[in-house]
Amino acid sequence: MRLSIAAVGRLKQGPERDLAERYAKRAADAGRQLRFAPIDVIEVRESRSRDVGKRMIEESIALANTVPDGASIIVLDPRGESLGSDALAARLRRWQDGGRPAVTFLIGGPDGLAASLFERAELRLAFGIATWPHQLVRIMLLEQLYRTMTILAGHPYHRA
Repeated sequence: MRLSIAAVGRLKQGPERDLAERYAKRAADAGRQLRFAPIDVIEVRESRSRDVGKRMIEESIALANTVPDGASIIVLDPRGESLGSDALAARLRRWQDGGRPAVTFLIGGPDGLAASLFERAELRLAFGIATWPHQLVRIMLLEQLYRTMTILAGHPYHRA
């Protein structure tokens, strides 16, 4: 199964990018035996529009264009569902076992996502009710995907 993260904005060189790359590599290594492809991280440009609504729509269109055919869409949203690592692992396993070719996680820009993406999403995922910087959300998501792979592989990392 193919996993991808499409996010508005770029992670600049530095410790955040290093940490994101480390978790992506760990997830790829752990997921290989489980038939998960390495995680694609797709960065889309922030809109330069001065109008908030137009910015949100332009960024949402760019994100939507990254979603492969037949993929499950998960949007990161502070008003979404807070899933434990085991529950996220179970969902990924269920989608994989059901023949789903891909799962795409979408991280919007500072203005959020257009309603049309929320309507297409099979899951709105939250990392609690706090507002997190988008760079940290990407790192936390990559860590959770690595943790998910270890859960599915029966590795003890998830107990740490």
